[in-house]
This record gives sequence, C-alpha cells and structure tokens, in this order.
Amino acid sequence: MARALNLIPTSTFPPFSCPRIPTRRLLSVRATTESPETPTSSSASVQTKPEEVKPEPLTFSPPPNFKAPEPKRFGVRPDKSLDVLGASLALFFRLGCGVFVSGYSVSFVPKDEIPPDQYALDFNDSKVKETSKLGPRPDKPVEIYEFEGCPFCRKVREIVAVLDLDVIFYPCPRNGPNFRPKVGEMGGKKQFPYMVDPNTGVSMYESDDIIKYLVGKYGDGNVPIALSLGLLTTLTAGLALIGRSGKGSIYTPSKLPPKPLEIWAYEGSPFCKLVREVLVELELPHLYRSCARGSPKRQILYQKVGHFQAPYLEDPNTGVNMFESAEIIEYLKATYALQ
Repeated sequence: MARALNLIPTSTFPPFSCPRIPTRRLLSVRATTESPETPTSSSASVQTKPEEVKPEPLTFSPPPNFKAPEPKRFGVRPDKSLDVLGASLALFFRLGCGVFVSGYSVSFVPKDEIPPDQYALDFNDSKVKETSKLGPRPDKPVEIYEFEGCPFCRKVREIVAVLDLDVIFYPCPRNGPNFRPKVGEMGGKKQFPYMVDPNTGVSMYESDDIIKYLVGKYGDGNVPIALSLGLLTTLTAGLALIGRSGKGSIYTPSKLPPKPLEIWAYEGSPFCKLVREVLVELELPHLYRSCARGSPKRQILYQKVGHFQAPYLEDPNTGVNMFESAEIIEYLKATYALQ
C-alpha cells in the first residue's frame, strides 16, 4: 500500500445534508390579444418561477414506548448467545490485545480501602484495584475513518484501547454515501484506515504508520508486541473477524444525525463489538470513549451514572442514555435505519 502523510487544517464534524425533494413546477399561463392596427396577433407569455419545496428537516426521537433497560451484569440475552460467542473469537486470535490499557497492573486490597463511590471489582472479601500508565492526552479527539470488518482497522482500534484515547470514528462501510467518498477527497484515495489528528494537523493512511504515530505522540513510544509482528499481526487480525462473517462492512440505508453519538466501549469486549458493527453499518459517526481495563474513564462513568458497564450509549440527538448491547442495537436500528 502507498503511504501518505499530509498536513491539513484542523477538521470539524462534517456537515450533513438531507436528500433533496424534487421541485414542483407551476403551469405557465399564456395570454393572446389582437390589435386593430395589426392583422397579425401578438403573444405575451406570463410565466412564474418554479416554486421550490423545501425538504422537511429530519427529526429523531426514541421508538414509541421506549424505556432504557436496567443493566444486567455479565448477562447474555438467550437470542444473542451465538453472536456473543462469534464476537468472542477475536480475543483468542488476538491474545486479548485491546482488553488492557498500557501499563496495566492489578492488586487485591481489603474492601474498606476502596471508598464506596470508587469503581472496583469485588473478589471474595477483597476489592480489585486496577491501575495503568498513560501518556500525554490530546486536547481534541483524534478522528479515524474506518469500518469494523477490516483487519487493518482493527489493529488501529486496538492501539486506541491500549492508549486509552477518545476518538471520533467516521464509519466507512462499502457503499456508504458520506464518509467513504470524503476520505477520497481528503487523502486522494479510498483506503482505510485513515487518521486525522486535529491537535497536530497530521493526516495519514497505513495502519502500521498510524499505530507508530499514536504511540509516539500519546504513549511511551513502544508499540505493543501483539501489534508489532508485521504479517502475523495482520493475519491474526483477519482471523479475528471470522466469527462475525464480515459484519460491520456493508452500508444499511439510514438517517444521518446532526450530532455524533457517544459510546463508552473498548475493542476487547465482544458486547461492544456487536454494537460497533451496527454503528458502522448505519454509518453513524460516534465519539468513542475507550475504557479498557485499567482506564480511569471507568471511574468517570461510574461517578456519572452510578454503575460501570460497557457498552454504554449516550445519544445527544434523542436524549437517550442506556446500557445493554442487545437493546442498544435494537434502539439504533429503530431510530436511524430507513424502514
């Protein structure tokens, strides 16, 4: 693959356009008068300008009688068991890459050492204390154009989890009308993943180059072993997709919202993967709050809603906030898919 490294202006969330409704034209009125001075008739044409009918703005609201479900820890809905199993195969092929934040460590401490308002897992009579070592934090979220069913894109998503970065993902499924063409305009070719860093003005293709850039800018400079094995890394990233048979690769017609959705998730979770597949297929931009094990953002979400569980969806277009991957998928399809 060719490599590209360009300096670009700071990008913003791209404007969205609604489909145009064909204009309705009025019939022209033609009047004819006769004059006694001239034997021939003269014609005067009176014609009105076409009246353009403005398209009605798209509205977004939760499905009728919608109610966010109560979170169920470690629960799998029976009709989703095979989906979760297929998504879990990625953990085996990728040896858990994307599950832990860089510098992850764990210790067991007495329960009374952890305040009740602090996130920690229970283990028998102890609490599990998790820590990590993070590099510099970007002021603005990095922007990545990619899609779920791509092994090169998966590699970049794994380093996003390892570095605990917040990223705006612009999904680029096949036949997607919005962001796939935009990549061709910005970088000159439709190749994925494509990264834009509004903090530095850097943009680039090539998954390995993106990984090295992110590690050097927002990490300790060292690429994790699981992401530094060249062809073997790419092959195992491809094998990680087998269990889902290309889900998250092809566009499903949808309504494009004015604001990106916000999802608290991480690459190593099979539940998060299932939700991400639908976000990509519906071409829904989303701010990805990466929160792998050891992430301090787990504490932030715990303080925010009194519970931690991933994925967690916040939709600023409808005001809906919810846990539970199966119900999130149903909500996304009911709200944004064109019926």
